[in-house]
Amino acid sequence: MSPRTQTRPQAQSADYGPESAAMAAYLQAGEARAHALGNRGPIRRDGDGNVHPDILEAYWRCGFYVFEDVLGAGELADIEADLKRIMARLPLEKGAAVDRRGRPALGADCQAPTLFWSKPLGDPFGGTDLANGRHPVKMIEPRAADGTPDEVVYLILGSLQFSDACLRAYGHPDLLAVAAAINGDDFVPFTDAIFIKEPGLGASVAWHQDGTTHWDTEMWDQGCHGFNFMGQLYGSTPANGVWVVPGSHKLAKADIRAKVTAAGSERLPDAVPIICKPGDVAITNRQALHGSFANTSPDWRVTLNMGFHRRASVLNVEAGGIHNSVAVYDAARIKERSRVIGYAIDARHQRFGDETPFEYRPFAASGETYTWDDAARQGMHDYNLLDLSI
Repeated sequence: MSPRTQTRPQAQSADYGPESAAMAAYLQAGEARAHALGNRGPIRRDGDGNVHPDILEAYWRCGFYVFEDVLGAGELADIEADLKRIMARLPLEKGAAVDRRGRPALGADCQAPTLFWSKPLGDPFGGTDLANGRHPVKMIEPRAADGTPDEVVYLILGSLQFSDACLRAYGHPDLLAVAAAINGDDFVPFTDAIFIKEPGLGASVAWHQDGTTHWDTEMWDQGCHGFNFMGQLYGSTPANGVWVVPGSHKLAKADIRAKVTAAGSERLPDAVPIICKPGDVAITNRQALHGSFANTSPDWRVTLNMGFHRRASVLNVEAGGIHNSVAVYDAARIKERSRVIGYAIDARHQRFGDETPFEYRPFAASGETYTWDDAARQGMHDYNLLDLSI
């Protein structure tokens, strides 16, 4: 079932024109390389209840891992229902204050950056100075079918304020246990988003590395810029999913232009796709070189992005400029932004009472408790103004 509204026609198929045969071969070869990496499976624990060391070894070796069957059918149904409500509330067009039914549009009252638009099958960041110029090469932009909209929303930031189901996924005890295993018990939030890659419309994201702050500092190592979880509502395929260059998180800042020039196209030969079923959740190191192609396939990809950092990577660090204004991330700001973890844990416990909730050590040590209710929901408005972007 797709979340497409009845007022927008089903997009016709699109392709890469004269590049179609080369692209098809590339997708097939990449899929084979991906399955040979040995970095997928359910979230497993060892005898002491810790995330299994084999998972951590594969993550640090490859820079990404696919956790299988994390989100169950009931949870996926909740997320899909919220997604449909979100899409029904999108502005009638870019800049509009109302949706197609004349109601106040999603994000119209937000100060923080919320909705990002692209022409169908476009690459809005590649080859521009946007996001501090971290996407230096534009991806190929296939021609969309006639009758498609001029622009579509492909990215929604601050997503947890718009969806209780997304908030509950954020509080998943196994995912938070992974966050603690990788970033330490005092891990902190980064930012959250929903990526929407509609068939025949979904934009590409040019090759890039996410981290910007610590590359040339004493703090740099292979995990200093954190990671993103990517929960998959409908799954992801080589045609619509994110591609990663395995091991690139261990290296210095990549010369992306040189890599694309050497390859003769944006089809980097050492990259592999993140392949997921509905309910799988991938984790990707933010320093890994990654990107995605325009979605000319017939398949939807809807991804819940949930990012986390080491506390040491953000405490008293001056950063920002991409997801929010440049600022020094002091302890008070980190504490305020981290309340989302407490709300998510309680929201999840209210919905999935048979699970053992995750215990977030900083809250346990200070005796803080958080309750998800209407007052908390109102307090989440524009929470992503406090994102910890490094």
